[in-house]
Amino acid sequence: MANEKKRDYYEVLGVQKNATADEIKRAFRLKAKECHPDTHPGDKEAEARFKELNEANEVLSDPDKRARYDQFGFEDPMQGMGGGNPFNGAGGFGFDMDDIFSMFGMGGMGGMGGGRRQAGPVQGSNLRYELRISFEEAANGCEKSFEFYRSELCDTCKGTGAKPGTSPVTCSACKGTGQIRTTSGWMSMARTCPNCQGTGKVIQDKCPGCGGSGRKRMRRTATVRVPAGIDDGQTIVVNGGGEPGLRGGPNGDLYVTVLVKPHKIFQRDGNNLLLDFPISFTQAALGGELDVPTLHGSVKYRIPEGTQPETEFRIKGEGIPGLNGRGKGDLLLTVHVEVPKRLNEKQKELLRQFEASTTGREYEKGKSFMDKIKSAFN
Repeated sequence: MANEKKRDYYEVLGVQKNATADEIKRAFRLKAKECHPDTHPGDKEAEARFKELNEANEVLSDPDKRARYDQFGFEDPMQGMGGGNPFNGAGGFGFDMDDIFSMFGMGGMGGMGGGRRQAGPVQGSNLRYELRISFEEAANGCEKSFEFYRSELCDTCKGTGAKPGTSPVTCSACKGTGQIRTTSGWMSMARTCPNCQGTGKVIQDKCPGCGGSGRKRMRRTATVRVPAGIDDGQTIVVNGGGEPGLRGGPNGDLYVTVLVKPHKIFQRDGNNLLLDFPISFTQAALGGELDVPTLHGSVKYRIPEGTQPETEFRIKGEGIPGLNGRGKGDLLLTVHVEVPKRLNEKQKELLRQFEASTTGREYEKGKSFMDKIKSAFN
């Protein structure tokens, strides 16, 4: 069984079973960045790991699915009674409660008489789509259109599955009840009729347009507004964008998960932008004005003389806007002093002259270190 090979969802995300929704969200975002397909092109192992994280997050971030997973794990205790995976695309249990009650001779959920179940409206399945956008589009917001496929009611038979001009007939196996009932001693057991799948009707003349399924796979276009500040892995819900329901039921929803491509120079930390900026030895020593890139062009920023390597400067308001429209993050600029290479003899001589002219007070850390050495050995 495939489920036996799966790792526990909490283990996949690296969180405790009592983790909060925010802790689960943070864990998913952190781990997903480590194995994102865009940063590991062609790496099948990273791709499999990313899918595993997505699956775990899909279940644990949904309160209903998480509750069922905590109770049943991967194994559905009612499997075989109309079951399957309890975390299927329809978002419900993998078994039919009417079938469970009927097995004990109690009929459906609506009563104890053992009569035929009433087939009411059923909501359509939810669909999922992964939308890839650029770093700038995520920061600034955008409107994106994309194509996807979904099963829709056949326009030839209007979803009945029967050839136009004909109608489904009563199932001969269950006599239209939708159930096959067997009696053993005092116990009466019922199961869904395999001939008609519990509908009580069978199609003799199938629709040529859909082959009797009542549905066709169609290509559709959806347009979503991506809000400014959205982060990698977050989901936009298009209500009613999923597959049509059964027997007049409402459409399912379309869940659009946003995948943000990494930026060439920026990294994101919440609503802040991180930027590593190389400067020369001279700029660090004398200070000066830097042309700092941002998501909206460059800005001038002056660093003081004597700037040390790995110093971080904060440029207010040049980060990512908040999803709620309030505030904006900052740009955190970390400078890296680059030591010059391949100097000519004249340059080397000038540096020697400079070094010879220093008194030691120019190097605070070096002087402090030498003082500690003298203290340790005297």
